[in-house]
Amino acid sequence: MRAKHLSIFFIFVFGALGGLLFGFDTGIISGASSLIENDFSLNIEQTGFITSSVLIGSSIGALSIGTLSDRFGRKRLLLVASILFLLGSGLSMTAVGFASMVTARIILGFAVGSASALTPAYLAELADAPHRGSLGTMFQLMITAGILLAYVSNLGFLHHNLLGIRDWRWMLGSALIPAAILFIGSLILPESPRYLVEKGNVDEARDVLHELRKNTNEDPDKELTDIQKVANQPRGGWKELVTFARPAVIVAIGLMLLQQLVGINSVIYFLPQVFIKGFGFAEGNAIWISVGIGVVNFLCTLLAYQIMDKFNRRTILLFGSIVMAVSIGTLSVLNFTLTVQAAAVPTMILIAIYIFGFAVSWGPICWLMLGEIFPLNVRGVGNSIGSAANWIGNFIVSQFFLVLLSMFHNNVGGPFAVFTFFAVLSIFFVIYMVPETRGKTLEDIEMEMRQKAALKKSAN
Repeated sequence: MRAKHLSIFFIFVFGALGGLLFGFDTGIISGASSLIENDFSLNIEQTGFITSSVLIGSSIGALSIGTLSDRFGRKRLLLVASILFLLGSGLSMTAVGFASMVTARIILGFAVGSASALTPAYLAELADAPHRGSLGTMFQLMITAGILLAYVSNLGFLHHNLLGIRDWRWMLGSALIPAAILFIGSLILPESPRYLVEKGNVDEARDVLHELRKNTNEDPDKELTDIQKVANQPRGGWKELVTFARPAVIVAIGLMLLQQLVGINSVIYFLPQVFIKGFGFAEGNAIWISVGIGVVNFLCTLLAYQIMDKFNRRTILLFGSIVMAVSIGTLSVLNFTLTVQAAAVPTMILIAIYIFGFAVSWGPICWLMLGEIFPLNVRGVGNSIGSAANWIGNFIVSQFFLVLLSMFHNNVGGPFAVFTFFAVLSIFFVIYMVPETRGKTLEDIEMEMRQKAALKKSAN
């Protein structure tokens, strides 16, 4: 499919729609779970498993999609992901009990995991080097928009059993709309020019590149020549990943694990419970706080979109790590030294500052760099490994946050002290492990890696 007659805005917005569904389907359950629990007469363990079952599917989807995307292309697999989103959303809306809901959530997980591994690579391969930061940030921007839309959907449908259908079914079913848009978009989006070159479709790749670069200062023919140079490398596999691409694997796993271990999804999933259990807030007030935090998250990611190409990736990551470490470190100290009443308002403010630090840095950059650092011939499987590491970190945080909160007698200072440790650790990881990729073409990044591997090999 040629990129002709499609605006660049359309291509990148629709390409990033997988991120919106990623955010929506992970955020929507926060408002629906208690309603489902009552409707199906579930125990706490069953409700928790419905929430976390999407993470099981996501890990499997992320790990399996990489080699498939290298074989069949990013575009076709995005289409498959959109069908899984439609199927999972429809089954969630019509579930009749615990087993059918878990099945639907695992199918949704396949879709979310696939989108998380596919979309960053797809956007990185379509973008030109000077704008790859901001365009790649669209994926995280869509995730935050999806989370915010999920919160709004929860509030909008709560206690409204339209047409005799329960409110939580409308909440879960509302995901069908963006899933249908992604399906239509996937039919007309262009294939990645880098994948096309790999498959020998050079003329089609040239057409796509000329359309994508027509309003930039980049030379599409030179870019095509550079792509052809790296596309001539033999097909990569696990051996390639554990040899010369090993530094990229370490960076990807480290970034994606730390992105979760600093605790972001404890806020996304459990913020209402933090203020209900930790500070005695009414349920309605606690949900409104989570909506407010969702707005902060989205607006700060919008800011990241504006600044991403103006500063080095490492600089932004370090800034975010320091802001997160200071804000949640202070939050922990205050919650151990002040009364519950005195700590409530400072906790809200410090969580907002923490969200700011995350949303302008670790939120978008980890997904952006995941699409940048792997060589073309292992990019799909490399993205799968990084994305799976993210879901594993997500699972750890979501499973153990409430346990930690209980261990510290509902004092939020305890869990956030643990997150502070990982925020401090992230500073050293960036300094010693993360390469700078801003302003370089994907081919430049790959050739640097190959040269370093060759030098290391000759030195040995």
